[in-house]
Amino acid sequence: MRITIFGATGGTGKHLVEQACAAGHQVTAVVRDPAKVAFEHPELAVVRADVMDPADIRPHIAGRDAVISAIGSPNAKSPTTVQTDSTASILEAMGETEVRRFLVVSNSGMITDGDGALTKHLVKPILWRFLKHPWTDMGHMEEVVRASSADWTIIRPPMLTEGPRTGRYRTAVDRTVRGGNKISRADLADCILRNLSEKTAIHTAIALAN
Repeated sequence: MRITIFGATGGTGKHLVEQACAAGHQVTAVVRDPAKVAFEHPELAVVRADVMDPADIRPHIAGRDAVISAIGSPNAKSPTTVQTDSTASILEAMGETEVRRFLVVSNSGMITDGDGALTKHLVKPILWRFLKHPWTDMGHMEEVVRASSADWTIIRPPMLTEGPRTGRYRTAVDRTVRGGNKISRADLADCILRNLSEKTAIHTAIALAN
C-alpha cells in the first residue's frame, strides 16, 4: 500500500515507519524537520510540510491508499488542540484528494466502557486530574474524526512503553481492554498496520493492551 504517516518522528511514529517499510509498503513521512528522521529505506520518502495547512500537505496525501496520524500532544501541563487541529487539517486534505482510509492514535484512558469498578471510579478519575489537557484534546479529535466522511479507525492504547514488538496483545472494539494498562509503542504500530486493510475496522475504535 501507499501510506502517508504524520507524527513520524515521535515514539510510535518511528516504529510505524520502520514496520511499514519492512512490510513492503511505500511510505511518505510528513515531518517538520526531515533531519530528525535517521531511518533510511528504499520505500521511504521523507518530506517537510506543515500539518496544520491542508494545502501544504495535500500533495503528500494525493494518490495514497491510507493516511495514519500518530501525532501527540506536546505536554500534559497546558491546554492544547494539537491533535484536534492537525486531524481536522489532515481530513480536509484527504477530502480534497478523495483519499478515504484514515487511522489515528487516541487513548483508552479517557474511556471507561469495559473497565472494572476500581479502574472506572478511582484510577481513571485520578489520571484525569493529571492528563485532562491531552485527553480533552483527544476527545475533541475523536469527535472530528467521527463526523468526517473518511473510512476511519481510531486506535486507543493505554500507557505506552518502550518494550519490544511481540504481536501478542488483546483488543476490544468500542470499549476498553479490561485490566489492560500498558502496551509497547512497537506493538501499537503493529496493531495500526494490521488494521490498515481490515474492512471490519472501519468506523470503529479499537483498544489494545497486553
